[in-house]
Amino acid sequence: MLDSPTQPVRRPRGRPRKDDDTRSDVRELLLRAGVAALTEKGFAATGLDEILKSVAVPKGSFYHYFKSKEDFGLALIDRYDLAFSHRLDRSFKNIDLSPFERLQDFVYSAEDGMRRYEFSRGCLVGNLGQEMGNLPSSFRARLIEVFEGWQDKMANCIRDAQAHGEISGDRDADLAAAFFWIGWEGAVLRAKLERSAAPLRVFAQEFFRGLRR
Repeated sequence: MLDSPTQPVRRPRGRPRKDDDTRSDVRELLLRAGVAALTEKGFAATGLDEILKSVAVPKGSFYHYFKSKEDFGLALIDRYDLAFSHRLDRSFKNIDLSPFERLQDFVYSAEDGMRRYEFSRGCLVGNLGQEMGNLPSSFRARLIEVFEGWQDKMANCIRDAQAHGEISGDRDADLAAAFFWIGWEGAVLRAKLERSAAPLRVFAQEFFRGLRR
């Protein structure tokens, strides 16, 4: 659901320099590599050595940027949420489209994002939610907070569509948005499993049909 680099930038091996720009650059490399790994394989199946090797960062240097793998995981959630929230805003705040078309635009762009990686990558937040039984407890509240933020953005767009007469005013926008994300995450999982856009389209078609019923 989120674009991430397929060709990570390499950097020389060795201990990191102390200047802030270099620290920021290496931290960003680690986050990008982590997002790519977790959207494909999940947290438990992703080894720290694998991520460090992909960006040529020595294992001993990792702790210059993150206190632990748990700290790294929380930073990855924040990084993913920031980027994905921007994607939602691009669709939901696109004044060139009607509010209902903005909802559809998100679905189309998300499908394109999955197709770009041949449906090998899903949603980092959804993946972590499925692993919650084996993850640090600190992840639970943050993941719920992220989903609620996405729901709020969609609910606001649904309310705009109601104001424009595109959706019946008697629909509960908050409930509809919650229903979308519950179902959409399942559709993303199925699309990744089948390597196909069909589950996304089936869910989206019925969701939009229900909104206008």
